[in-house]
Amino acid sequence: MTALRHDWTREEVLALFDLPFADLLHRAQQVHREHFDANAVQVSTLLSIKTGGCPEDCAYCPQSARYATGLKAEKLMTLDVVLDKARQAKAAGATRFCMGAAWRSPKDKDVGKVAEMVGAVKSLGLETCATLGMLSGEQAQTLKAAGLDYYNHNLDTAPEFYGDIIKTREYQDRLDTLEHVRHAGMKTCCGGIVGMGETRDQRAGLLQTLANLPEHPASVPINRLVQVAGTPLAGTALLDPFEFVRTIAVARLLMPQSMVRLSAGRAEMNDELQALCFLAGANSIFYGEKLLTTGNPDVEHDQALFRRLGIHPMQVVEQSSTVHADIVEADIAGCGGGNCGESRPGGACSDTELAA
Repeated sequence: MTALRHDWTREEVLALFDLPFADLLHRAQQVHREHFDANAVQVSTLLSIKTGGCPEDCAYCPQSARYATGLKAEKLMTLDVVLDKARQAKAAGATRFCMGAAWRSPKDKDVGKVAEMVGAVKSLGLETCATLGMLSGEQAQTLKAAGLDYYNHNLDTAPEFYGDIIKTREYQDRLDTLEHVRHAGMKTCCGGIVGMGETRDQRAGLLQTLANLPEHPASVPINRLVQVAGTPLAGTALLDPFEFVRTIAVARLLMPQSMVRLSAGRAEMNDELQALCFLAGANSIFYGEKLLTTGNPDVEHDQALFRRLGIHPMQVVEQSSTVHADIVEADIAGCGGGNCGESRPGGACSDTELAA
């Protein structure tokens, strides 16, 4: 069994990126099979419960109030609307429901409202995840008490490239929020975005930082930049698809027991590229029509791809009113004997537009 490490050097990570493509995928697939069913994928749905109007300057994010992207700012959704969306997600085959809000940091009164949503969604038998921006220790404790399973807060990129993308929040702010989440006893969902003009060395730096956290994130979303007109990163040179697959494979090798999520950018990926990502160790997706504010492959297409690849969805188990991440095979109605299911990642404003 591959041992977990938290002491990776940049040179070691780059050496993995430099492996011949077939060798890298072979190694990643071997490690993946040590810890997971290689033909099972975890399915999540992401809902933007509060869209737009974020004060931060994340260069990739259409939800920033600083950029003219045509996105209209909206108020926080009501509990009834969120619960209805959660029921729809469960009926479509999702097992985890993620709620994203475009805040830099939520107010305590808003955390209370989200906590109520968390309890209601969890009562449906779904895992719960939220991405709300920076949290204080007390806010993290409130969400944990409500039953929140996962909190998403991405690092976005390597420390040395971060200042080129975001200037309104420090890297340490992100690390502090992750520490609050871990201390509260929640699982972390933490990854980043590639294709923002970073070098391979900087992509390696992102994965190195993630793998060297005190605990590996339970979920690691790897987002492929979705370019939105009006944001500073619109027009950035596209990342080579094979380099994206390499990033997935290296993430799997560095964090063997984490769920590696094929996140934002799937709408621009063909079936063949997605299949390579699953082969490289991706075993989680977002499922549904939107990744917060950017499009996602439709459910029917995702289900058809799962059938073609012989993939089945993971399912959560509910015991003693506690939803947890034990994995069993699920036979989802209308999905051809369970060989279907998918999910999408998201996040806005640092965490809600590209990263749940």
